[in-house]
Amino acid sequence: MTINNEELIIKISFFKMNQLNKTNVHWLGNTLKFGVCLLPFSATFGATALGFVLIGLWQQKYKKIVQNPINWGWGLLFLWLILTSLFAVHSRYSWEGLGNFLPSFLMVASFPLFFKNFRRLYQLAWWLVLTSIPVCFLGFMQLFAGWETPLFLHRIGIKMIAYGHPDGRMSSLLMYANTLAFFLVVAFTLSIGLWILHYRRHHLIKNGQINGQLFILTVGILFNGIGLILTNSRSAWGLAVLSLMAFAIYLRWYWIIFSVLLVIFLVIWAAWIPVYQDVMREIVPSYFWARLTDELYDDRYVTALRTTQWGVAWNMMLQRPLWGWGLRNFTPVYQEAMNVWMGHPHNLFLMFLAETGIIGTLLFSGLVGIILGQAVILMTRIYQELTELEEGKKENNFSEQEESFLLLFTYLVAFGLCIIFNLLDVSIFDLRVNLMGWLLLSAIAGISYNFKPLLFSQHKSSL
Repeated sequence: MTINNEELIIKISFFKMNQLNKTNVHWLGNTLKFGVCLLPFSATFGATALGFVLIGLWQQKYKKIVQNPINWGWGLLFLWLILTSLFAVHSRYSWEGLGNFLPSFLMVASFPLFFKNFRRLYQLAWWLVLTSIPVCFLGFMQLFAGWETPLFLHRIGIKMIAYGHPDGRMSSLLMYANTLAFFLVVAFTLSIGLWILHYRRHHLIKNGQINGQLFILTVGILFNGIGLILTNSRSAWGLAVLSLMAFAIYLRWYWIIFSVLLVIFLVIWAAWIPVYQDVMREIVPSYFWARLTDELYDDRYVTALRTTQWGVAWNMMLQRPLWGWGLRNFTPVYQEAMNVWMGHPHNLFLMFLAETGIIGTLLFSGLVGIILGQAVILMTRIYQELTELEEGKKENNFSEQEESFLLLFTYLVAFGLCIIFNLLDVSIFDLRVNLMGWLLLSAIAGISYNFKPLLFSQHKSSL
């Protein structure tokens, strides 16, 4: 009888612990959703909510976090950044710059434990897409109706300037056009991926809910696409085109690829090809070709050109290739050389080379590369399973494996575009888009970690 009582106590304790874990996971999920949805509107509230999730994950999963070998790499990178700060030319700037990286490293070390299945990736994509629709609407009203936020909201990080910033370029609540462009590139890509997923489901399950979801996603694609045009960001235009091309290749819709290439050729013709250029400039809106040729903003100084900034950053790396100059040291060096203040060199990797040296850049790139490499391997494994299923099935059903493949493909495209964006700009200095980028990487890492046995398995495994 005593043994039975002990067994009963153990079962009750296990049940209570299991219920407590479910409650904690539910709380973390809701807090994460709250933070992600608030982030574009208020960096203060959004980042605070994500901070609670970060603390909760570290409290609950500390042992798992510190036992993950790749997290040792993030720790080593942070130690390297501390070391470079000790030897920095402008030490104060470097110590202040650590604040841009410590929360991000803690985040990418812990958040993957939350994104342990494809349903979580699906949810995160929806949160970002739904958030982008009101952000775009506010941007439209900002640009065409002169909407702006009251001064008292500026104190809590909610700020929108009438007619955009810079003037005439849509910036919405993200305060600067290029920052908004980064967010919209991510949302545009995720909305296309989700649209394809629901469109494929629509052939299997015809109901009002899926029709409603397709309608919302269609609105999301249109709003994000128009918003990207109105940011007047050349790099964002190019990234949106790459996003379309990637999904066209996935769907094997080669007519879209041909159409996009034709439009690109016509715009390039109007911008740079002298033969019948006047005729093409009558056909192609000047909004596009004048922006590409810089005729729309022809008053920029040489010091404002990216090539000038890249040259200074490269010379900084050549002078101190091992240690770098220290974080945030590009700004004072550029100001001394050009007598102009510049926050960053508009290239993340050149900035890393200049400020953290070759070792820091290789370590950072290697860690990100490992995560992406594992995700690509996982995607190929899923594709192999999908191919085997395709050979055996008679009907054209949209399988769970195909959904998983599409979601992972969408996230890899979105994060790949983030990397390309950072070849022409630097996103880490805006808290909101910086956290969004690390969220995408954390989601990709979480799926790769959870399905790690499948990465090295030669046998068919169920997802």
